[in-house]
Amino acid sequence: MQQEELNRYTLAELRELLEGQNELLVNNYLSQHLAIAINLAPVVRTWDFIRKPFLLEEMRILIVKEGWAEPMVNLVDYHLEQGDLLFLGPNCIAQIRNLSDNVQGLAISMSDELFRLALGNHVPKAFDGHVRDFKVHLDEEQLQNLQDIHALLFDYTRRADHSPQTTLHLIAAFLWHVDALWGKAEQSNSGTLSYEQKLLANFIQLVNAHARKEHGIGFYAERLFLSPRYFSTLIKKASGRTAKEWIDDAILMNIKVELKHTGKQVAEISEEMNFPNPAFFCKYFKRLTGITPQQYRRS
Repeated sequence: MQQEELNRYTLAELRELLEGQNELLVNNYLSQHLAIAINLAPVVRTWDFIRKPFLLEEMRILIVKEGWAEPMVNLVDYHLEQGDLLFLGPNCIAQIRNLSDNVQGLAISMSDELFRLALGNHVPKAFDGHVRDFKVHLDEEQLQNLQDIHALLFDYTRRADHSPQTTLHLIAAFLWHVDALWGKAEQSNSGTLSYEQKLLANFIQLVNAHARKEHGIGFYAERLFLSPRYFSTLIKKASGRTAKEWIDDAILMNIKVELKHTGKQVAEISEEMNFPNPAFFCKYFKRLTGITPQQYRRS
């Protein structure tokens, strides 16, 4: 599958698709940064999502409540039944191969910016980027608990007087609960992880905690008791990406959140994030995004 042949489905595009579909909007909440579905099947069946690959730019969590589904995610086939939770990280390639007639599921999706606003620098390990996708089976109690949090979030966001801060806390509660369930499942598999995979997980945790201030590879290599060169080699082997790319991604997301969701001046953000000066900060941002911080803020 070539990426240029893929249909891309962002939250903004899905929002356009649902425009005027009142019967579908009853069971779906869509904004620029957040999507919540309490009955996903009608949306999937309405458009040609089945048997064609598509690129999902934002992260998604799907839970099967009834029936079964057979998606392929990043070229890996999954069989999902009642109680199965599937996490898709940002920029996943997915394809729905088949669905049962009675399939029902719920879902939540959000932009990277909203994710960072909800969680800050304390990112749950399940979502820190060291795994692109995963499946967890939930027992009846676990499934009901997640459904309760999901339903509360869905109902609350549709209220005209909802508080953005409360919404962020509810999103965080949902994500941390999923992380706890993933963590329990991972404990039984921890012995099968390679040294490189464990190193990657530890590195990403450090990056999420320190990228606002620490931009150099040397800091992270020292924390993990490795030489910078050997450390970089292992991270590239484990993830297919360089350590610098991981660091830049974390720095860039923090900058974007500051630009879009605070009134801080560029010089203030530059100083807080430990850049030598505002000019260097602006050049760094433009090199990674193609636009200046001011242009991004206006967009």
